[in-house]
Amino acid sequence: MDAIFLQQAQIDLSKFNTGDYNAGPLWKIALWYLVSYLFFDSGLAYPSNFKRNLLILFGAKVGKGIVVKPHVRIKYPWKLSIGENSWLGESVWIENFVDVEIGNNVCVSQGAMLLTGNHDYKVESFPYRFGSIVLEDGVWIGAKSVVCPGVVCESHAILTVNSVTSKTLEAGGVYSGNPATYVRARNMIG
Repeated sequence: MDAIFLQQAQIDLSKFNTGDYNAGPLWKIALWYLVSYLFFDSGLAYPSNFKRNLLILFGAKVGKGIVVKPHVRIKYPWKLSIGENSWLGESVWIENFVDVEIGNNVCVSQGAMLLTGNHDYKVESFPYRFGSIVLEDGVWIGAKSVVCPGVVCESHAILTVNSVTSKTLEAGGVYSGNPATYVRARNMIG
């Protein structure tokens, strides 16, 4: 296996560049980083409605009744949509280089990561590759779980604690592990 690897090109990070990717105006990014540091990534428990209004001010589409706990990191709010009555738990990290859509009544638990960007390890310059993330209504992303670029979590799917998905989670399914695999149907009482 080592002989095969040695015959291939090697990664050269000196050749890395972001290509034509543009997150937005530099002033907007800088201002958001300051606001994010002071009010979102802070350990202080600012009211969720205050945080909601800041997200809207920076271009996010946000429904009513959201809960945003302390230490939440959102890369670019102008690339974020959150429905009504959804929760972002403590230390959630939304690395949204491209769009992230979170539906209604979605719970993203403590320490979970939504990652829309990655590197293409097959290319010498290690360029970015992106994929939007969609969490449909009623989805639950368990604590310390990771949702990778390009994933759709269909209605009421669950990704259990400390799991990783790089593939679509089908509606009403419970998924667990790394890589996450289907465990059972989500049976709801009520």
